Amino acid sequence: EPYVKKEVHQGIATIEFFHPQSNSLPSSMLQQLAHHITQIAADPKVLVIVLKSTGEKAFCAGASFEELTAIKNEKEGLLFFSGFAHVINALRKCHQLVIGRIHGKCVGGGVGLAAAVDYAIAVEGADVKLSELAVGIGPFVVGPAVERKIGTSAFSQLAIDAGSWRNSEWAKRKGLFAEVHPTVESMDESIAKLSNTLSQSSPEAMLELKKVFWKGTDHWDELLIERAKISGRLVLS
Repeated sequence: EPYVKKEVHQGIATIEFFHPQSNSLPSSMLQQLAHHITQIAADPKVLVIVLKSTGEKAFCAGASFEELTAIKNEKEGLLFFSGFAHVINALRKCHQLVIGRIHGKCVGGGVGLAAAVDYAIAVEGADVKLSELAVGIGPFVVGPAVERKIGTSAFSQLAIDAGSWRNSEWAKRKGLFAEVHPTVESMDESIAKLSNTLSQSSPEAMLELKKVFWKGTDHWDELLIERAKISGRLVLS
């Protein structure tokens, strides 16, 4: 069954999600993700967050295609795409640094999640693709997060060539991934090492660093909802 769950251990919070359809995200799971991130952000005992999915294939296949095709009007479209806006803004505004565990391919909104964490650690084979244009919409909601991380040129390449995969080394070279490991074991070892180090670091210093990293994004609460309106309108076609 699909789920979103969280646990806290020695100052490290882990948020994990799963969906049997390649970890795609329906509205209900997006709401749970945003809720858990916001809830954990308010816990003073949590010093670092690890965002991960489970399974052996995709990290996240993006929006639930079944739910996308069921959208009947612009209001429903706005409501659905606002889910991604709320998750990205929750990651942006939480006080803790967020490590992303990218164990497989990222599509659409999955690329947005990888871009919205503060430090993404991936494994070889974690290829990326922004497929939205190929289905008649565009990566409008996740676009600001992706563009912030990899720059306008690389973002435009992903958005325009919507049918092509870019490999994990491309993603690392462009700055989407901080690290790429040859095996899942070495990826997990690196995540454990970094999260343990951060859990013993100064919370105040990490908060001030996060403010620096996300400087100039205070308007995203409004911007991402405006982008969700665009996607919600286009998906009807």
